[in-house]
Amino acid sequence: MITLAQYWLGRDITHALQLGTDLRSNAARTVDLANRLLVLAKGAGVRLEESPRTGSIVTSGWRPADVNASTPNARARSLHISCEAIDLFDPDGDLDDWLLANADTVLKDLGLWLEHPAATKGWAHVQTKPPRSGRRVFYP
Repeated sequence: MITLAQYWLGRDITHALQLGTDLRSNAARTVDLANRLLVLAKGAGVRLEESPRTGSIVTSGWRPADVNASTPNARARSLHISCEAIDLFDPDGDLDDWLLANADTVLKDLGLWLEHPAATKGWAHVQTKPPRSGRRVFYP
């Protein structure tokens, strides 16, 4: 299970003044939905791994604006800034493959959207807010 500490990646301490009530609420929802997703994935036999870099399955959680600006290939209006997105370690694409195959059920039922795996090699990006296209699986 993902904890809020794993989602924060220490930024709740280093950027504490930027972390308001709305962000904390968004993060709690994101972590809860990600945990529900991971329980379903594990139950379906998906192999889940921890990132050697972070020590958890979370590779990117909350990104304050300055962290996001220095993150390679991050979008200026990334939902990581508002705690409405999470990246999950997926080195072999097992989680992404399962999510693609179950987008109309699992993602829809949980109220999550998936960035297309072609754009996220090595991790699965899920978010709690729909993209502009409204598509359950979308390209950035």
